[in-house]
Amino acid sequence: MVLASCLQRCVRLLLLPLHLLARLGAWGSFYKRVFPYIMAKVAPLYNHKVCKQKQELFSNLRKFAGPSGQLTLLEIGTGTGTNFQFYPPGCRLTCADPNPHFRKFLLKSLSENRHVKLEHLVVASGEKLHQIRDGTVDVVVCTLVLCSVTNVQKVLAEVLRVLRLGGAFYFLEHVAADHSSWTYFWQKVCDPAWKYFGDGCSLSRETEKELEKTNFSELNLRRIRVTPYWIPTSPHIIGYAVK
Repeated sequence: MVLASCLQRCVRLLLLPLHLLARLGAWGSFYKRVFPYIMAKVAPLYNHKVCKQKQELFSNLRKFAGPSGQLTLLEIGTGTGTNFQFYPPGCRLTCADPNPHFRKFLLKSLSENRHVKLEHLVVASGEKLHQIRDGTVDVVVCTLVLCSVTNVQKVLAEVLRVLRLGGAFYFLEHVAADHSSWTYFWQKVCDPAWKYFGDGCSLSRETEKELEKTNFSELNLRRIRVTPYWIPTSPHIIGYAVK
């Protein structure tokens, strides 16, 4: 990985102007406004690639509905709302995202998916879901979010806190490739730039290990590839965990 380290240093040098803007707070405030427009274009393309996987993943959501038969679902990092189409009719939805500039795209998606009912819209990161009470959620959903949060452990601790006993956490995340692979090589090289243009996203995060360390009673997880192996975001994990 010596070559990867050298190339990574070169990338960091090229990114020095962005780094300075970020330290001054200018890049973050600018990109938070721009990022939702980028995702409004990119997310549907990604959804098309993983449509079958998402359909399969969310096919048993109703299994975790509460005693009333209604499903109370919290989505962390809702973004533009590309998952709404996969949720069952009558689903009671709470959306949490730290970026308020996603709001208009999220509301547009809701207008196109009237089978779900929005109950709460919370501007908050996954690490700080204080507005949601303990044990009040049947299902938590998180797709392409754990790669960019500040602290995965804190997010998963919040997931466990808000889930009722027997509730489930559904996830679909791109993760670090095998450390001996060329994919991982390019992940390490591209990581510095990816964090700036992916709103804090890390290509080489070991999310699978964090899930295994979390105190879930059951973990159903498998690895998949969404794109050709040479694309840094190719390796994914998909599944659900039960509290």
